[in-house]
Amino acid sequence: MGNINSFHILAKPTGPICNLDCKYCYYTEKEVYYPKGHSFRMSDEIVESYIKQYIASQHTREIVFAWQGGEPTIMGLDFFKRAVSLQKKHAGGKQITNTIQTNGTLLNDEWCEFLSTHHFLVGLSLDGPEHIHDQYRIDRGGKPTFRLVMKALSLLKKHKVEFNILTCVTRHSAYKPLEIYHFFKEHDIQFIQFIPVVEREGTEMGLRHAAPPSLFMEEAQQTVTPWSVEPEMYGEFLIQVFNEWVQQDVGSVFVMNFEWALASWMGIPSPICIFAEECGRAAVMEHNGDLFSCDHYVYPEYRLGNINDGLLNMINSPSQHAFAKRKRDTLPSVCRNCEVRFACHGECPKHRFLVSEQNEPGINYLCASYKKYFTYIDPYMKVMKQRLQAGVPASIIKEKQ
Repeated sequence: MGNINSFHILAKPTGPICNLDCKYCYYTEKEVYYPKGHSFRMSDEIVESYIKQYIASQHTREIVFAWQGGEPTIMGLDFFKRAVSLQKKHAGGKQITNTIQTNGTLLNDEWCEFLSTHHFLVGLSLDGPEHIHDQYRIDRGGKPTFRLVMKALSLLKKHKVEFNILTCVTRHSAYKPLEIYHFFKEHDIQFIQFIPVVEREGTEMGLRHAAPPSLFMEEAQQTVTPWSVEPEMYGEFLIQVFNEWVQQDVGSVFVMNFEWALASWMGIPSPICIFAEECGRAAVMEHNGDLFSCDHYVYPEYRLGNINDGLLNMINSPSQHAFAKRKRDTLPSVCRNCEVRFACHGECPKHRFLVSEQNEPGINYLCASYKKYFTYIDPYMKVMKQRLQAGVPASIIKEKQ
């Protein structure tokens, strides 16, 4: 798996608990794996053990803590004040950075003042204009959340909190790329990442994701949820946004999907796990200290242990090494010979449930999208690579259109 220092943990202080009920969410249903009456709150003992071990395990100058959910702000501000205090206590001279992914609905001035003071990078979930966002992002009472999220956006700007927007691309929204992109530009949003919604229907316990994602599954079109993006449409969505971005916004709007691609063309290891050759460097710690192989594999069979067992012991365990290599070792032959393999590497194993025309299993559901998208941007990426290697800003490409 490589250098033991190059791993990352997503900490979930409230576990799967959230104040929203987004239809496409794959995580909130994990609540069923815990007994009735279970407290989904990370204890002071767990958070200190985690912070101390995580800092000690990283041999880099900067340590990045990532807080996710569920909805992490449900923990309340005092929890994060204590976390920051513990980080300072155990920092040992290292620079500590925090990121938090939130739906934004609980943010207020006090929250944003804290996030600004302590230089948190906030990932705010916003799917686009009101009619698109509210189609799936509703609260527990079925009410829309768009206006609350827009209020949060205003507060983040007011307090000069660094933030980016995380946008889920669904079957519906995949047909509205420019409407979504224009909406973000109109609101002066400079950092965006697009995430495809691909979720399969499940039968066990009435859940969509009760069974862990398998590398091999046939008849995928019959098993994905109605809100899952269609196999080719995510690629088309990215291409439409890319066309406008490359002509008008290089250097002023940062679409992380395009940044990740450029890294691949530059020969830099992927900054995101889904496009890395191997998995295993992005583990998840639940609210009770249990560690799992990956955010998409929080199932009993992928539990590595508990924080009390020792963080490095779990990261370096044979089971995690096996998990890491499985992505590369099970790559179908059609992928091994693909011209865009260097940028894709078969993407996330969670999505590898199609069967090829030659009856080979393990084909990524989004293969058609990625092949189309990466092939399309190839000439542009080559020009950007040349410009950057020559010390010229990539934004010069706008003048060449």
